[in-house]
Amino acid sequence: MPLPDVTEKWSGSINEVVLGTGEGSITVGGQSTLPFLDFEGATPNKTIVAMEILDTAPTEWSEVTTDPFDGVMNDPVEWAQKCIEDYGAEMICVSLNGIHPDFGDLPAEHALKVVDSVANAIDVPLMIWGSGNADKDNTVMPLVAEALKGKNALLGSADEGNYKTLVAACQMAGHNIITESPCDINIAKQVNILVTDDGFPLDRIVMYPTTGALGYGFEYIYTIIERGRLAALSGDKMMSPPVICRVGPEVWRVKEATAPLADQPNWGDPSERGPMWESLTAGTLLMCGGDIMIMRHPQAVKNMKQLIGELMNVG
Repeated sequence: MPLPDVTEKWSGSINEVVLGTGEGSITVGGQSTLPFLDFEGATPNKTIVAMEILDTAPTEWSEVTTDPFDGVMNDPVEWAQKCIEDYGAEMICVSLNGIHPDFGDLPAEHALKVVDSVANAIDVPLMIWGSGNADKDNTVMPLVAEALKGKNALLGSADEGNYKTLVAACQMAGHNIITESPCDINIAKQVNILVTDDGFPLDRIVMYPTTGALGYGFEYIYTIIERGRLAALSGDKMMSPPVICRVGPEVWRVKEATAPLADQPNWGDPSERGPMWESLTAGTLLMCGGDIMIMRHPQAVKNMKQLIGELMNVG
């Protein structure tokens, strides 16, 4: 007697979003099944590993994360090129920390110079993440969007209380947008509704449902992303954009990744512990539906790319 067919039959799928232009462009999303369940549907595009650089040299990063970039962190162009050429970054995320009023309050001209120089020096897609200060970002990000016109970049982030300016800027300049929500599936959907109600195409949205580090409410984060993926596959169009995860920025601010060996002698060498914490965080987010991982340490990037390759059967 034949066994019954117990595979899921999904009615929806994840949107495909194209980032970048020409031969250097990449496509994310497109899945018609849960992660890597190829017997139930298709996974046409692999998860992308992006690497994060800052517009100004960081002062609070641990030595474990600065050592691999020794000599280039004062030059965003050289930093980006090293990420790509030496460490295999498939996308570059420029975080504009230096324009934040509490971290330098640098002018828009600084951001434009950094963004333009990096964009013209790399051949992989570019992501620009604002400072997180609404007033400053509403001033700077429209100028950044205009400066990158024609690059089909990914700009973020738009949240429930501050989205109209970035939506208009991305719409006018032809970019993709990141919608952000505070680890709440209902707010995640609401932000997407607000953005699309303003006329922005759903197939140019990437969702950031907020991610954290392993050990910090991580089970809840996992379930939020997984529930969003299940809703999209069940036909909820407003939950169908691909998901981006800020792995590096979250992991490298927790003590488990950064504590010196002298402070925590039983935790092991931080040069191994930190990259492993980032690798495990990213790998777990991969399993619940992450489509783009923003990472920091080269060893974690290498681990993640190997894992994705094995799961996608691409060697």
